[in-house]
Formats: sequence, structure tokens, C-alpha cells
Amino acid sequence: MNGQAGASRILNPIDFGKPGRQAGHLQLPPDPSTGSPGVRVPIVSIANGTGPTVLISGGNHGDEYEGQLAALRLIRDIEPAQVEGRIIVVPILSTEASRANTRLWPSGANFNRSFPGNPDGPPIEQLAYFLSTVLFPAADIVIDMHSAGRVGWIVPCSHMCVPRDRVQRKAMLEAMEAWNSDFHFFYTSDGNYLPNEAERQGKIVVTTELGGSTRVPVAVQDMSWNGLTNVLRHFGVLEGKVVTRASLGLPPARLVDCRFDDGKVGAVGSGLFDNIIAPASGLFEVMVEPGSPVTEGQPVGRIWSHEDPTRPPLDLRSPFTGYLMGLRTLPVVEQGQSLALIGRQIERSSLLAEA
Repeated sequence: MNGQAGASRILNPIDFGKPGRQAGHLQLPPDPSTGSPGVRVPIVSIANGTGPTVLISGGNHGDEYEGQLAALRLIRDIEPAQVEGRIIVVPILSTEASRANTRLWPSGANFNRSFPGNPDGPPIEQLAYFLSTVLFPAADIVIDMHSAGRVGWIVPCSHMCVPRDRVQRKAMLEAMEAWNSDFHFFYTSDGNYLPNEAERQGKIVVTTELGGSTRVPVAVQDMSWNGLTNVLRHFGVLEGKVVTRASLGLPPARLVDCRFDDGKVGAVGSGLFDNIIAPASGLFEVMVEPGSPVTEGQPVGRIWSHEDPTRPPLDLRSPFTGYLMGLRTLPVVEQGQSLALIGRQIERSSLLAEA
């Protein structure tokens, strides 16, 4: 989508220059193509003092509930007196999709493919334009929390696109590491996704993949909360001591490169899991747990035929040596669906030294 010059038509109740807690809803205009009333998107500002501004978003895709829950808890638990700067929270970007437990908006459009947006386009593009032209310019740091949604599972972790600017890259890497997850992975900076647009505007951007499927484990929700609040402490916006993996007695996190030459970008590419594509329809049997190391040619799963119970299953093999970061979890698969996210381990120094 190409952004267009012009003022946003979204009504915003928040005065970003005002201290304290403010809460309300962004009001999108009615959609003349469907006759539906304007969508309301919750937004909260918690401000105190003169520190940086952090924009936090959840529910970019409707069925990614882990980040939505962490953002809603933040709104309830954090008082202005604990803040040095400003925290802007949009806990559920895709409100209708969240209620319907769907990834996409009712129109079938993908919010995370709508940037930089268009003030005169359909509602989904108008909301993207508001973020691109109002919220991103107001922010120094952008945190966008994702998971694999109801169809998959990705090792719970923070990740980041890899910007070309080395100073920005280092700041983003340090912020990502403050999430203290066992893994972190990297994806491309080229795309019309929310984090890509924020990164192009020079923001420090941290994103996550917090599991997925139809249940949020307690351990994942704890990691979502602890990681989010620790990143805010890392930037000095939230009071309290910054926790590190070393202070927790944990080994360094594994860094995994999920950037690919063919333009696919792992968890935020054309499909959720782009490394292995289903060669046939059938029942998908998982053979390796996400987070496990895999070698080139190793079977990570297999597909059994619906039609012929005597037919041998089709092995799905890793294309290279690395780590299995995520899988489609619904056993029923169709030919051509993406099934696995695999990346190669990368050293921190190598990532920072890239031209």
C-alpha cells in the first residue's frame, strides 16, 4: 500500500502532551463499501516526566492474544508515578478480528500488510496511516507483540528486523535481548509491515512471537509480562532494576537468522512458516519439537494421506542445519501450505558487523 499525503480522518481522544493517565478509543470513519459503522480501537496514554515515548501494540493480528493480554495488564497495573516519559498503548489493534478469533479483518485484509496506509483508503489502511503519521512520529521506541495465532506455534521469544543503519541495529538488538527469552531471531527489513514502517522512520523497534495456538500457557504469559516490563525498564521509562539473563543465572540466548534470499521472511513472510511447503494434502505429524536443533535433510514432520491408508507418509526434511523455530500446529494441511520456520544460528558480533 502506498501512503498518500493528507490528514488522518481518525478521531483521537488522547492529548499526547498531557501528563497522567488518559484512556479512550480511536474512532474510525464508517466504511461506505460495506455500510458498517466505524471501528473503535482502544488507546491509553500513561505519562509522567521527561523520558522517551514508547508505543506498545498488541492484536496486530486478531488471534494473537498473548500480546493483547500483556498490554491490557500493563494498562491496569502501571501508575503514572512509575513512569519517566510516556507509554502509549494500543492493546488490540484489530478489534473485530480479536472478537472473532480470526487473524484477518472482516474484509479479509491483513493489518500487518497495510503500511504505510492511506487516509482515504478502506478502514484498515486508515488505521495504518494513523500509526504511520501520528503514533510513530510521537514515539522513540515501538514494541509490537505477535504470536503465531491459532494455527501455529513459534518458540516464545522477541525478535527484530535488521536495519541497515548500524547504530539503530545495535540499539534494537540490545532492546530485543532485554526480553530475556531463550531464543531471538531476525527477519528482513523490506516489507509493508508495521515494524518495517516504524524502523524506516528511525525508531527502535522490538517485536515478539509469543507462542500461539488456542491456549496461552501460564509460562508464556509470564514471559510476555516480564519481558515487556523489562524492556520498558531497559529504556528508563518504567521504574525498577533491569534484569539480565546473567542475573537470572541463565546462559546467553541463541540468536537465529531467519532472513532468506528468496524474499520470504519467516514468521512475517507470505506464510507463517515458509521453510517447508506441504507437497500434498493430508495429516501433518510433527517429529521435532520447536526450539530443537535440526540438521540438513533431517525429517521434521511427515504427511499421511487422507485417501489411501496404505500409502507411505511423505517426509518433510529440513533444508539446512539450524533451529526449528516454529511449526503449523493444525494437523490437517493442504498442498502448498507453509509448515515450518527454520533459521541458522548467528553470532552477535557477526550481526553487528554486517554492512
